[in-house]
Formats: sequence, structure tokens, C-alpha cells
Amino acid sequence: MLKVNVIGIGPGNPDLLTGEARQAITESTILAGDKRMVGQFGSGKKVCPTIKLAELAELAANADAEKDVLGILVSGDVGFFSLAKTIAGKLPQCEVKRYCGISSLVYFASRLQLSWDDAKIISMHGRQQNLVSAVLQYKKVFSLTGGENSPQVLCRQLCEQGLGEVTVHVGSNLSYPEEEIVTGTAEEIAEGNFPSLSVMMILNEKAGGPLRQGVHGLDDSLFLRGKAPMTKQEIRAVSISKLQPRPDDIIYDIGAGTGSCSVELALQAPLGKLYAFEMKEDALELLRLNKERFHCDNMEIVAGEASEEIEKTPAPDCVFIGGSSGNMAKMLDSLYARNPECRIVINVIALETLCTVVDYYKEKPDYELDVVNIASAYNKKLGRYNLMMAQNPIYIITAQKKAQA
Repeated sequence: MLKVNVIGIGPGNPDLLTGEARQAITESTILAGDKRMVGQFGSGKKVCPTIKLAELAELAANADAEKDVLGILVSGDVGFFSLAKTIAGKLPQCEVKRYCGISSLVYFASRLQLSWDDAKIISMHGRQQNLVSAVLQYKKVFSLTGGENSPQVLCRQLCEQGLGEVTVHVGSNLSYPEEEIVTGTAEEIAEGNFPSLSVMMILNEKAGGPLRQGVHGLDDSLFLRGKAPMTKQEIRAVSISKLQPRPDDIIYDIGAGTGSCSVELALQAPLGKLYAFEMKEDALELLRLNKERFHCDNMEIVAGEASEEIEKTPAPDCVFIGGSSGNMAKMLDSLYARNPECRIVINVIALETLCTVVDYYKEKPDYELDVVNIASAYNKKLGRYNLMMAQNPIYIITAQKKAQA
């Protein structure tokens, strides 16, 4: 069985290799990895400048298990946004061992003389995570940059959302002789010119506040309102608890209305994506305004009939349905065609719609149905008395695939 060493080389300077990583490189007869990496460490070895999985697998398959040891060099640490994750389990009949390295986060924080245990960590290198949302919510955010998402481009986005005064540290060519660390406001960094492949540490002392509270169930007064219907705070809180969104989920909000549920779900999934489906023009405008108000970069508004637009969006992990325009069965069929495993929560007022949903799932024995009826009332001042004003009772229906026995 061929031995494969996956070696984290740290920021790049050979002086920052761990002792174990250095020994692993020494014993490797074949070195693969980015051209810059193998160029540094490949003296006297067979060198293969590639990070493509298919080529690495072919390299392993053609190596002599009796004589060779394949070393795959990865930047930073093997557990931090690393190629090692892509390789994991993809080299059959190989004995794979990982060797940790110093990550760019650890190195950069030490150069800034900052702790990093309280930092929100994201990557904008080949990913579309919600940087603005993170900076609004956390006082310290570390971000990898790359590709189109250079430091100056990302700081322009921060400026567009009113975050031009936050402090930004940018690190380029870390650990190399040409290392450069620049500090300024987001507004100042936005005017600079930095290598795309850099890192940023963003400090926002004003992070948090009522628009970014950590629990779901935001106060109704925080949303811009109009004539479009809005799911009230208490109903949102229970509905989202039933939906159980995860941070990286793809979520649909169908019949989004003013966007109160869309916003809350987008905030619950900072590493995922929220698609807000709405047909009515007045509601679409409110959706846009509330998206901007809460800086939900991971929220995409989809105008039109949801059952027709669903096929154009990525398959959902979970779905909230606040309205179906009388097409509930067609809507559910479209959703399950995209992902039979998706978790669905439906809010219903009319008994006829409730019956439609219950009848639909009678023909779906693989799914469990949970129905909760909530009746709420709000106090209204009348002189020195408080009278309770009843709201429409809401049925909250949760449907999920039964666990396999």
C-alpha cells in the first residue's frame, strides 16, 4: 500500500515548517502540489506540479508502493480551507497521513499581535459567503480573499453597506521577504491595489445591535411594512424553530411577502443562501428594502410563480411556505422533485388549505406530518385598561422524510 503524506507547509517560508512536516518532505520520493511549493522543496525528488485530484490519483496509482512515498504539499494548515479536504477518501488503497502546518490565520494574527479565538472565520476565495453580514454581526472577522474577491473589491462592498469606517488589516505575501501588511479603514483600503490572494482581519467595534441579534424572532417594528402581509414575530419564531435551518443550508421562502421570514432565515444561514419567491410587485419592493435594511447579501429575490421558478434555482435543504396562491399540491411536487429529503414548514390560516396539505401527505406515506395550531393575542390600551386583541389562529405544519429503519 502506497504511503501518502499530505503536508501543510504553512504560509510558505521554509523556516515556518513544523519538524514533522520537514521530516515528511524528506522521506517523500515524489512531491506534488502547486508549482511554487514543489519548486521550494522538490530538490532531488520527482516533482509533479499539480493540485488536480484526477492527476494526483493517477500519480498515486502509478507509483511503486515498495519504493515510493508520495508527498502532497498544501498551503497553510491541512484543516483550514485546504486541498486536504478535497483529497480525503479519494486516493484508494493508499495509507494517507496528514501533517499540520501554520495557517494564514494563526500567522497573520501573530503579526498583528491579536488573538484569533474570538474571530469569525470566512473565506471569499472561490466562495460566496456573506462578508457584510459577518462584519455587521461580529467585532472581529478574518477572511481569505482570492479571484474576483480582492481586498479592495470586498472593501468597496463594505463601503456600499455603510461600513466604510471599520478597521481593515490586509496581509499579502505572508512570510515571504516581500510580505506587506497594510492597515486602514475600509474606505481607504477600497482605494488601494492589493494582490487578489491576500487575507484580511476586519475590526468593527459597533458590531451587533437590534438588527443583528443572535436569536430568531426579531421585533416586528424593525421591518419596513406596507400593505403586503407579514408573518408576525411569535409565528416566525415557532416556524423557524420547526424548520431548523443550518448555517450552510439552501433555503426557500415561498410567498415571501414583506420578507420578515426571508430576512430571519438568511440571518440563520450566513454560509448558505436564501431564495425569496414572490409574485406581487408591492411585496417585491418591500422585499428589496428589507434585504438592504438587514444587509442580507445571501438573500436572492425571485420574482414570479414559485412552482415555475424553482427549477432555475439550486435544490433546497429546507423550505418555508407562507403562501401558495392556491397551487399547494403543484408547489410541493415541484419541491420534492428537486430534493425529496428537504424539510418543509407551511403556515396556513384557511381550513381549506389545511385540508389540502393533510390530504396531500396522506398519499405520501414516507413523510411524517406535524401540525401545531397557535392562537395569539396582543394587548391594546383602552384608558387605564389593557384589552387583548385576538389574531387569526395559524396552523404551522412540518413535513419531513421518515428516518430509515
